[in-house]
Amino acid sequence: MFLYQPTSGYCYNSDSIFLYDFISDFKPKGLLLDVGCGVGIISLLLSRDFNIETSIIDKQEKMLNYATHNYALNHLDVQSHLGDFTAFESKDKFDYIISNPPFYDPRVQQSENTHLNIARYAHHLPIEDFIMKVKKLLKPRGYFIFCYDAKQVDLLLHHLQKHGINPEKIQFVHSKLDRESKLVMIAARMGSKSMMQVLAPFVVFDDENVYRQKAQKAFEKANTNSIKGDF
Repeated sequence: MFLYQPTSGYCYNSDSIFLYDFISDFKPKGLLLDVGCGVGIISLLLSRDFNIETSIIDKQEKMLNYATHNYALNHLDVQSHLGDFTAFESKDKFDYIISNPPFYDPRVQQSENTHLNIARYAHHLPIEDFIMKVKKLLKPRGYFIFCYDAKQVDLLLHHLQKHGINPEKIQFVHSKLDRESKLVMIAARMGSKSMMQVLAPFVVFDDENVYRQKAQKAFEKANTNSIKGDF
């Protein structure tokens, strides 16, 4: 799959590939919404692999233009929406809502690049506002699958359970086996009563800084080729 990314500003990284791989295990079908889609990488891959009707939303017109161009380039259909997700209204409810949202704590030193700032920092999409809106747009038994800062997992679990979107599976991502986790991937389901399953950690590199088998397979399955270009 070929896709365009901007020459400067936010570009997708391995987090998006690993989240795509995580979501794939749930074999999505029906209506899917990608929140903060960026250049569209996650939902593009899912649209390629599964029989879904895809919608995307991003508050940055520049990024949404890249995403819609990438869908057209790969002959995939999409409904695109420009705006803040917390103000988004839809006549449809979704079977899957997915996201690699901005999650960096705004108290750390922030990028002065506007596009990077919006893509990275949590105050652009506060977590409880985010989850409250997801609740309004999910179908009964619908899935909310996303990644976030592992240090904030207590807040995530609290707000998910508070709003009736029960976390069913959770997986921490570690760069190496002896490193602390900086990313967590969560699959939560509307109205679920299941106990949460904590999956084995996803460890990216071995001691020789080579991708471990699971990470390498995720990249091979994604099979993406990105092109830097401005338009």
